[in-house]
Amino acid sequence: MPSVKTYPRSGFMSVNVLLLVYLLLCALTVFFSRNLFYEILIGGKTPPLLELAVYFTIPAVLLVLLGISIVNVIRDMFAKKPGGKFQLRLISNFIIIVALTAMPVILITIQSFYEVVRYWPNVKVREALADANEFAVDAYSLRTEKYDKFVNSISFDALTAWYQGNDTQRYAFDKNDIAAIQDFVRGKNDGWRSVFFTGPKELELTNPPASLQGFAAQRIMPRDTDVARYVDLRKKDSARVISFNLGNGFDAGSELIRAESFRFEGLNQIFSHNADPLIFSFYGIFFLPILLMILIIAFSFTQIVTQPIADLGEATMQVAKGDFKIQILTHPKDELGLLVNNFNVMVQNLEKTRNELIRSEKQSIWQSMAQQLAHEIKNPLTPIKLTAERVLRRYRNNPEKTNEILEDSMMAIIQEVESLATLLDEFKTLSRPIEPSLSTTNIRDATEEIIMPYKTSWVNVKFDTSGMYSSVEVKMDRKHLSQVIGNLIINAIDSMDGNGNIEIRTGLVNKRNCKYCRLSLQDNGKGIDEDAAAKVFTPYFTTKESGTGLGLPIVERIVNDHGGGIWFNSAAGAGTTFFVDIPVKD
Repeated sequence: MPSVKTYPRSGFMSVNVLLLVYLLLCALTVFFSRNLFYEILIGGKTPPLLELAVYFTIPAVLLVLLGISIVNVIRDMFAKKPGGKFQLRLISNFIIIVALTAMPVILITIQSFYEVVRYWPNVKVREALADANEFAVDAYSLRTEKYDKFVNSISFDALTAWYQGNDTQRYAFDKNDIAAIQDFVRGKNDGWRSVFFTGPKELELTNPPASLQGFAAQRIMPRDTDVARYVDLRKKDSARVISFNLGNGFDAGSELIRAESFRFEGLNQIFSHNADPLIFSFYGIFFLPILLMILIIAFSFTQIVTQPIADLGEATMQVAKGDFKIQILTHPKDELGLLVNNFNVMVQNLEKTRNELIRSEKQSIWQSMAQQLAHEIKNPLTPIKLTAERVLRRYRNNPEKTNEILEDSMMAIIQEVESLATLLDEFKTLSRPIEPSLSTTNIRDATEEIIMPYKTSWVNVKFDTSGMYSSVEVKMDRKHLSQVIGNLIINAIDSMDGNGNIEIRTGLVNKRNCKYCRLSLQDNGKGIDEDAAAKVFTPYFTTKESGTGLGLPIVERIVNDHGGGIWFNSAAGAGTTFFVDIPVKD
């Protein structure tokens, strides 16, 4: 099965999600900016600190996310991951473009804001509002003075009749100036009751509005909206109230003048003393989050662009190491996707070519092995034949003396036959498939048992197993593990001529999402020269006089069929270290 390499669509979240967050952020910016400017321009006050803290939460979170993206890019660059420098260069260029675009806008808006602040004191709004307020006060005073003169020069009875339409006497006075007329008499228990009222019903009173003659000192809202009340107490136990029109919207206009004066003073305070915090808040709350979000999206886009290139770089290194099964799973249909697809096709073609070369090489090896095996079998057959012919001649020529050579001849034949049997067994082991064992073995306990006979037979060889884990179990049965370790020990002993040190250690490594036990066996023998190093795993290659040249090929076959690997480091005169990676129990 080919190993598949995929690349993500973005850095830490998809671009679609980031764009959705960006649109949501724009909506929140419009909403919050409207509220903020409403409080400043309508309310004439800056937002409280708690509200500003809420506003600044969004840019703070975005700064954290941007920081994470920057750290990831820098980490990839220092880790020398493929595409790290290219991504950093793209982001740097993008930041420069954003800066060149945003800086003129920022400078122009700041300059415009401060021009407004400088122009603000030249607007005579305060003076205009003060004059308007004085006009309102003067208008009220003039009207009350006019009304006061009027009520002191008239007969109330005649006025009432005139107001009701009985024109008994005319006055040089506009009837519309009088809003209502109401008479009170003092009833029992010193209470007042209304005996006459004419005018709009909403202006009718339950009691006289004041206890003194003249205009009521205090106007009660909303009862006295747009009217001035005059109280006549010249008759004992009676009161007459005349409500005069101040004009439609008089009180509303006066209140508007006061409210706008207050709001203007608030704005003037803000623009005069809080211009810098205001511009800082504006850019910090509204402009900065949008800018940060654009940068975060830029990181994600650069990840999309650079990740396929990085995957191609990693895949190329894997191919250089001999992994021709790697395939990159691509999503986009653009030029990068086409490039990745072409790479996958190229690797597949290389795999086919390599398989054909391996097949051809294996065929050549088997032919060579067959010729070598035939040669190895022929070698012992010659002495067997000669020995048998010698016994047969003695038996024919001098039967009574056959016993003199019979035992030696039979032992020679038996020894040669045993050599042939060993040769055939090793060849059979090398040629047939080895089924990986399903059982597991404690590697330290098994190693101690395996080296025990060698300790007894070679007393001048010192074995050191102190560097082995005591609880690691490997996916290899006792028989195959004994073949692997036994062959390596025999080669080490032969390399040291039966006198030296053998150090066996274990360690745990992770490769291709699988955990392995790395067994190392080091000797201080004469080592392997460069010419022989390239052939040690080749069948029938041996530097020993009595060797078959099948020990290390068998070891390699067992280890590979169990999903592991074997290699060595050696230098002539400095010893040899064999490394064996064996999968461990999950």
